Amino acid sequence: MKINVGVIFGGRSGEHEISIRSAKTVIENIDTDKYSIIPLTISQDGRWISPSDSLKLMPPETQQFLNGSDVPTESIALIPDTGFKGLAKLESGGEIGMVHLDVVFPVLHGTFGEDGTVQGLLEMANIPYVGCGVLASSCGMDKVVMKKLFADAGLPICKYRWFLRSEWEADRESISHQLEADLGFPCFVKPANLGSSVGVSRADDRESLVNAVELASQFDRKIIVEESLEMREIECAVMGNDRPEASLPGEYIIHDEQKAFLDYTEKYSGTGNNEFVVPAPISDELTEKIRSLAVKAFIAVDGSGLARVDFFLRRDNGMLLVNEINTMPGLTDASGFPKMWAGSGKPFTAVIDELIELAFERHRDRARNKTSRIN
Repeated sequence: MKINVGVIFGGRSGEHEISIRSAKTVIENIDTDKYSIIPLTISQDGRWISPSDSLKLMPPETQQFLNGSDVPTESIALIPDTGFKGLAKLESGGEIGMVHLDVVFPVLHGTFGEDGTVQGLLEMANIPYVGCGVLASSCGMDKVVMKKLFADAGLPICKYRWFLRSEWEADRESISHQLEADLGFPCFVKPANLGSSVGVSRADDRESLVNAVELASQFDRKIIVEESLEMREIECAVMGNDRPEASLPGEYIIHDEQKAFLDYTEKYSGTGNNEFVVPAPISDELTEKIRSLAVKAFIAVDGSGLARVDFFLRRDNGMLLVNEINTMPGLTDASGFPKMWAGSGKPFTAVIDELIELAFERHRDRARNKTSRIN
């Protein structure tokens, strides 16, 4: 009997479209001899869309890939009941049927998906799911909390400052002055809780700093500003639960050095200005150091399932810095995570198999915990 996999995508996030692209890659690479796929979309306004309507949001080739699959047509809702793992479907006449799910793959990026919210819902529903749990997901999403955990674990990080949107609105002059004194120009301004370079800007002077903060504050109440470094950007993929393993690192090679950084357009529009190379052109010694630090960063946030850890390699002194961890990294055909595992000898179909098994493993381990003092 096939394993029923619910693939959740979309979501209430600035990364909605990237989530759809990631889900497309997962669906087209999953082993359909072993798994039945139930696509589930969360719209940008937070509505859960039926599996059949979710499939319509996929590109034609993905719809054709699932052609003939038994995709439910009814509206659905999660049922938080430990006696049943799956979805309720609203049938004609108002009766409630069930769609059984063995495991969920929440291919959601950014807020209201990668940040622990959906993970908490799946925990309540007692459904095994791929990826990090509530704590790791929320800590990995918040760049400020993440960096504090990295520092506590002894991991090297760049200089940064953070503040709240309300603080900026109350006294932007004072904050601007402090940022210029502490970090100088140029610097990078980011929403603390987002990914895919959404809302990220480079500030070269006071005017562009104000504009950058105004942009970032549209996406989050918390803003983080990091020092700018002459560096190379290197990534490393991690998979596992209690004994995580790291892939060979990869690196974005920028062809036009006038491009300041890898923004959303550079990463996903296929401009041809960059390519992702695996393995990264670095020494064997540095490769092993990156893999080791990637695992330590994963453990620092109590990660499980998968993550991508991003590094800065300074050009001036060769110092390696941990930049951030992504607990549900991009899984598109342009993303580094699948490419790093492919370069490490593990095709994406095998990666999906392993991630699903890790989801079951983690669910079995959590089931060992007592939830009552009564035997």
